[in-house]
Order: sequence, then structure tokens, then C-alpha cells
Amino acid sequence: MTHWTSAVGATQLARLLHSQQDRPAGPGTRRPPAYRSLADGIRLLVLEGRVPVAARLPAERELALALSVSRTTVAAAYEALRTEGFLESRRGAGSWTAVPAGNPLPARGLEPLPPEALGSMIDLGCAALPAPEPWLTRAVQGALEELPPYAHTHGDYPAGLPALRAMIAERYTARGIATMPEQIMVTTGAMGAIDAICHLFAGRGERVAVESPSYANILQLMREAGARLVPVAMAEGLAGWDMDRWRQVLREAAPRIAYVVADFHNPTGALADEDQRRRLVDAARAAGTVLVADETMSELWLDEDFGDGRMPRPVCGFDPAGSTVITVGSASKAFWAGMRIGWVRAAPDVIRSLVAARAYADLGTPVLEQLAVNWLFSTGGWEQAVELRRVQARENRDALVAAVRRELPTWEFEVPEGGLTLWVRAGGLSGSRLAEAGERVGVRVPSGPRFGVDGAFEGYVRLPFTVGGALAEEAATRLAAAARLVETGMTGATEAPRTFVA
Repeated sequence: MTHWTSAVGATQLARLLHSQQDRPAGPGTRRPPAYRSLADGIRLLVLEGRVPVAARLPAERELALALSVSRTTVAAAYEALRTEGFLESRRGAGSWTAVPAGNPLPARGLEPLPPEALGSMIDLGCAALPAPEPWLTRAVQGALEELPPYAHTHGDYPAGLPALRAMIAERYTARGIATMPEQIMVTTGAMGAIDAICHLFAGRGERVAVESPSYANILQLMREAGARLVPVAMAEGLAGWDMDRWRQVLREAAPRIAYVVADFHNPTGALADEDQRRRLVDAARAAGTVLVADETMSELWLDEDFGDGRMPRPVCGFDPAGSTVITVGSASKAFWAGMRIGWVRAAPDVIRSLVAARAYADLGTPVLEQLAVNWLFSTGGWEQAVELRRVQARENRDALVAAVRRELPTWEFEVPEGGLTLWVRAGGLSGSRLAEAGERVGVRVPSGPRFGVDGAFEGYVRLPFTVGGALAEEAATRLAAAARLVETGMTGATEAPRTFVA
């Protein structure tokens, strides 16, 4: 009987382990034994989901050769993991990863923290804010008033409600991008849109070019779909897109699709300028690559004067023929994550293909939520709600930046002009170890490798603008406590998290 469902090669595991090395220990700092460091490294990979549960690990001799350590060290590490419940073994079947009884399975993306855990844990994992009331309530009430005629139908609208498709098309046209309703499909959030696009254009084994770093949940969605991810490194800080690298990758790898977040990039916050957008579209067209432009952050400029004509044209504005760019939008970031309404803008033939494929997926998007978004768009409520969202995110950003600079002065970042996240170089510490230590002191933070491919960005963490005021100060204090645990090599120790009352 097989007890494992996948396998991790010795070379791959060695690469992942090497990526999470901490900075050199200071004077007087005790280093754990080699076997203990190895066991801790594998345990971290399992807890973060970077090595799946029930994955067969390489034989002791193979891993020892890949790591240039003794077989005794690997054997002792495996035995420690078995004792702690993170490894199971059976003669003839090998050893495979596990989680101890009572522990939740590790997530591969950035799942929200359960609401019942928020009393003792500050959640910096999910980049989402509470609903901008009273606009959510008003939108739902408006939707209920419009619902009766639709209730007399079957309720399945694979392309989306005609009224909402027309409204979204009208909004693109108002931005200078002439759009017909036939170019719009309404989806269940941006994730639903990108999942549909991947299934249509990128079958298993197809190459997909992605920014490096990129949005963790989308990377995992593509991995699960069987895509071969081709990372394209971002420039340092907020400089954004290195067009020489993009041209080279698109020319040499010839990916079927490329996924980019040009508007306040997640996680870095970078904003592509018009020249970068034009050159990226030209390079994709020359390579025959479909360019998927994620616009979910496009309305979240935070500096008060930024919206006054300073936003670049949409990426699709540089594709007048409509043959290269597919645009994805959503209400979930700019309005509320619980409003699972997204959309695709593409050429009519692409939309027809996407709609036809829905018969084998979700059939359509909930009618009531579509009516609520249509109410927001048609009444001006959307603009007022998004302005409220900008004010809240800007205040949170400024509070978090000040608190992190005060509590963690060696951490490096640039402050973005929009979006919902800071991309932080954590002073030479391992992001994975900071994430683990953070759980112990009451702050949940995603490590950099979640946003990369094959263990990249170990020295980073992502901090979203989801807390402000005193809670931002407390979050920074707890992050500093987590950093001290990592610096002293005491990530196995526990500091009890405090219950915080705002």
C-alpha cells in the first residue's frame, strides 16, 4: 500500500533548504547541531506547504550527498522528525512527510485566518480590509429591489448579467478603451477569471511566464493546473519591470501566457509606467504570448493627489487590435473580499470560448452579488466606497510604516503609492523562520518564498495594510519579538501571544 502521493528529489530539497539559511550567528550565539538544523528546515518547508504533506523524501544517502553532510546527520534529522510527528516511515516504502495529530494541514496559498482566532492573533497574512459600510448594505438592499425579475428565470448567466456586462464595458470605454458588452465575461472573483483563462490557454505542461515575486495564490493556482512557471525577475524596489529580461524570456521560452500585475503590483506595490506597458505588450505580441493583465489593484492609489491624471493607461490600451491582452478585474480588493465578483475583458471570440467552457465548471456567477455590484456602478456608490477604502488603506499604510521603522530599523522597504502591501527585506533574517516565530508570539505574516518560484525571496516578508493605529504598533512590536527569537535561534521557544483589544 502506498503511503505517499508525491515525491521530492534530493536536489530539489537541498535547494529549498539552502534558500532558508539565516545570516551568520553573532558572538556567543549557540548554533544547534547539524541534524537539528536539518530537521527544523524540513519541518518549516512542510509547515509552509512548500513541501506537501504525504510527499516522499529522498533516501538518507541521496540527501546526504546533495547536502554534503554525513548520512548520520540525515538519519538523526529524520528520526527527530518522526518523533515530532512530521515524518512517517515504513520499510520498503521509504519516508514521507506528515503533520502531527491535531495540527491543521499547511496551506499552499494565503488563506484567511478564522475569525475566532483574531482575539489573540494579529493577521497580516490576508491583504483584505473590512467592508466599506454603509455601501455594502446599501448595495445589497439595492440588489434585492432589482432581484424579482431575475427570480422568474433559471438564474444561470454564464457570461454574466447583461446589465452588468454593459456597465463594465461602459466603464472601460470611459477610460478611453472602447469596449462592447460582448468583450466582457463576469466571473466568480479574479481567481475564477484567471483559472478559466489558464484552462483555456495553458494546458498541463505549458509554460507560463510570471513576475518574480508575484501573487502567491495565483502562483499556486497555476501550479495546481499543471503549468510550468517561468519566473521573470522584477527590478529592485519600486522600479518594477525589467523589459530586457521580459523580452529575453518571451523570446527564448515562448510561454503560452504571461501573467502580470502592472497596477500596484502584489506584493511589491510597483506601478508600471506607460513605456513599460507598451514595450511589454509589443514583446508579448512578437512572441505569440497571451498577456494576462491583473487590474484588481488599479483603483487603489493612496496618495491624495495620485488619481488626478497620474495613472497610466490600462495595459489593454496598448493592444488596439485586442489580440494580445486579456484583462482581469475584480471588486474584491477595491471594495470587499467577500464580494466575489470579477470580470474578464478580451476579444469577443475569446469571451465566447471562456463562456462555453463554464458549462463544465461553475455555470455562472451569483446573481444577487452581480446586482449589488451593478447598483454600485450605476449609482456612484462605487466611487464613494472606493474613496473610503483609499483613506482607510492610506492611514493603515502610514501607521504600519512608522511602527516598523521604529521597532525594526534594519528592515528595508520602499513605500508604494498604492495597493495594499509592503514588500520588506527582513534585515538578513529568514522569512520562513520569521513566519514560524510570528505564530508563536501572536502575529501572522507570510514569508517571501510564498511569492516566488523554487524557494526564492527567503529574506523577505509581505506586510499588508490591514491594521492601523494601536494595532499596527502592536503588530510591529510582535514582529520585533519574532525577529529576536530568530536571531537567537530560539524559534522552538514560545512567547505567549497577548489578547489585544482595539
